[in-house]
Amino acid sequence: MTAYVIVDMMVKDTVKIEEYRKLASASVAAHGGKFLVRGGRIEILDGDWNPQRVVVIEFPGMEQAKRWRTSPDYGKACRIRDQAATTRMLLVDGAG
Repeated sequence: MTAYVIVDMMVKDTVKIEEYRKLASASVAAHGGKFLVRGGRIEILDGDWNPQRVVVIEFPGMEQAKRWRTSPDYGKACRIRDQAATTRMLLVDGAG
């Protein structure tokens, strides 16, 4: 079943985040994922959630997403990301 990684990111360093994006993009593709949402305009419809940047990544399943998240290639990207942004990330099963 399809799974989705949903990220809420507050960017603090726009230069470093570009380096992260390059590494993250390559790691997502290498693990069978694809970006569905990558930033873009946000409009709050309900509640008090106020994200700065939202990313949604689709993977073929939960296990592929977990392998991506714990992979050495994404780990390298995370070390840069952690210097450049504050991040919240969750993994959810798709409807099916």
